This record gives sequence, C-alpha cells and structure tokens, in this order.
Amino acid sequence: MSQPDSSAERPERSRASEHLQGSSPAALPLTPAEDRRWATLAHFGGLMGCLPSLVIYLVFRDRGPFVAQESKEALNFTLPLTVLLLAAYMLALLPLIGWIFGLAAVLLWVVMTLAGLIAGIECNKGRPYRYRLNLRLVH
Repeated sequence: MSQPDSSAERPERSRASEHLQGSSPAALPLTPAEDRRWATLAHFGGLMGCLPSLVIYLVFRDRGPFVAQESKEALNFTLPLTVLLLAAYMLALLPLIGWIFGLAAVLLWVVMTLAGLIAGIECNKGRPYRYRLNLRLVH
C-alpha cells in the first residue's frame, strides 16, 4: 500500500495563496475615542441585561484599558441583576402571587437601566464609574 503523493498538490496551494494576504493575529489597540465609546456602550447595554457588557468585555478587554475596566464593572453589575430578572420572570408565571414577582422584575429592570444610563454618561465624559452596590464576580 502506498500513500498518494501529496507533494504535487502543495505547489498549487502555495501558488494559489501567494497573492492572498491575511490580517495580523493581534488586534490593533483602540484609539482613546474608541476606548471611551465601547466603555460607554458596555454601560448603556444594561438596558438589555448582561449580554452586551459580556460581549464587549470578551472582545475588547485586551485592546483598551478603559474599556476593559468599565466593561468589567458593567458586567459585574448587570450579571447578578440579569439572573434575578430571569428568576423573577419565571416566578411571575405563578398563579395568585405571580404579579408580585412581575412587578419586582420590572422594578429591577428600571434600576438596572437607569444605573447603566448614568454610568454610560459618566464614561462618555471619560470618567470611570463605580456602581454603589456591585458584586465583584469577574476579576
């Protein structure tokens, strides 16, 4: 049993890829304006729970110091509240007392949204923001 000769395919592949240029594996650092913009969006994302701040943290944490700090702060604030919101939404389906959990879910969402808007406005000015009550789950 002999193996097929793959050396004949190699030159064709290298010739075909000679004109193609890839991008650098390392992402470029963010400019100060971009750094501030993504940090602001991480806080404004509290409107939709913890997902926007998580995505921004994972994508941009190595590209800018301000966005790394602020997206982590936003993630630490929104993650526990998002879990509580989901639990309250599920408990709102209970008969008789479900309305209490539904009301609690709405109030939690309002608190998370308003706090995220205030934090986003401060970040847009270039000032770091610290939430008053925040669990530091992500380090």
